[in-house]
Amino acid sequence: MNKERYKIAIIGLGYVGLPLAMEFAKKGFQVQGYDINEGRISELKKGIDVTKEVPSNAFLQAKGLQFTTQLEALTGANIYIVTVPTPIDRFNTPDLSFLINASQLVGSVLSKGDIVIYESTVYPGCTEEVCVPELEKSSGLKFNQDFFCGYSPERINPGDPVRKVHNIVKITSGSTAEIASVIDELYNQIVTVGTHKASSIKVAEAGKIIENIQRDVNISLINELALVFDKLEIDTMEVLEAAGTKWNFLPFRPGLVGGHCIGVDPYYLTHKAESLGYYPDVILSGRRVNDMMGVHVANKVVKLLVERSSVIKGAKVLVLGITFKENCPDIRNSGVVDVVSELQGFGLDVDVFDPHALADEVRKEYNLELVETLKDGYDAIVLAVGHNEFEAIDYASYRDKGCVIYDVKSFLPKALVTARL
Repeated sequence: MNKERYKIAIIGLGYVGLPLAMEFAKKGFQVQGYDINEGRISELKKGIDVTKEVPSNAFLQAKGLQFTTQLEALTGANIYIVTVPTPIDRFNTPDLSFLINASQLVGSVLSKGDIVIYESTVYPGCTEEVCVPELEKSSGLKFNQDFFCGYSPERINPGDPVRKVHNIVKITSGSTAEIASVIDELYNQIVTVGTHKASSIKVAEAGKIIENIQRDVNISLINELALVFDKLEIDTMEVLEAAGTKWNFLPFRPGLVGGHCIGVDPYYLTHKAESLGYYPDVILSGRRVNDMMGVHVANKVVKLLVERSSVIKGAKVLVLGITFKENCPDIRNSGVVDVVSELQGFGLDVDVFDPHALADEVRKEYNLELVETLKDGYDAIVLAVGHNEFEAIDYASYRDKGCVIYDVKSFLPKALVTARL
């Protein structure tokens, strides 16, 4: 591939866009990284990535990468890669506003022969049904005649120090056979483990979205089993360890399901399915189970306090972790928030401690204040996220003073906790 021929613009520099921009720049491409967040761009120009997905020394290796909030800086590009969020609203309906705005923005600078690639997770058909019309409208150009599109879904695993853009197989696709080959060759420049070229954009969209739906449904089964075993007074982890001795038993564990993918993507496919007159029972029932787990955890903690004759109103509870997974700062769609909200609803005094989360983001997103240090006198501790730093806490001293310790993650030895999910 002639790297001088292609000028790349990455639209959106979050957990997905920044690592992608870095990889292309390291391979010798000229890359413009665009984001509307001026604070984010200012930090990136100083070599600071608050998401912790890119180390500071990596910025020095990406000499062909520039960061900007200026639309005019994108006019020299001929490949646009869109990596903006695709969240859901409070009614669990897909919110495509970021995707539509990004398409309008790209359309305003689009030229003949350009290629627009989408990486944001969407339902099958979204790229061609929603994004393409916006590109045509803003550019005045004709799809598959003047410009072309592709879809290559992101597979970033936030906080994973091993699986990165370059060593995760990339699904690729294009709006024509020729463009599909160009896009596949493009990503093969940065992905060392190869790509999978799908037969169409719709197939690529569907392939991505079911990855997370499959995990969601499997976790929901284990969560439902945990609810049953709780009523039977059986330790769920002991059951899973016993069942896991069979070679083909899948090693899923119960827990709070959050993050931008697993807790969101199922609603994109169910939205599309329902628009076609099909009600996806299994997917939605799995979502209902997983969505209620935060309430279950909070209710269990309150029940344990009652069993110890603790006064509920005003009882002090420490929640360890607010991010959606261990050892990363990502707080998007965190299931821990449901636990905190339910505990507060019972009148408990809740402290939230998380050394990875950014206090300003937590305050803005969830209206919660993080505590900077741990206190004495907690009536209960909820270990919600398995950050490495939490291993150093002296749980035995809390337990010996009558503190209830509830381990959502089965992070601690069973003998050290009051109960676990």
